[in-house]
Amino acid sequence: MENRTARLTLLIDPKKKAMFEKLCDQDDVTPSQKVRQLIRDYIEDKLGKDWKDEVFGRE
Repeated sequence: MENRTARLTLLIDPKKKAMFEKLCDQDDVTPSQKVRQLIRDYIEDKLGKDWKDEVFGRE
């Protein structure tokens, strides 16, 4: 199960941030939701479909 208590801080160009927020709004998702999705997709790409077992362990 995911635990959303860790914070990720990053620096980004203000114009890219504004465009990212605009595009997220068009997709009716928050920027945080989209970043979490991008991270999940990246992990799955690197570790495969069963990545949750490796990351979260068996429950």
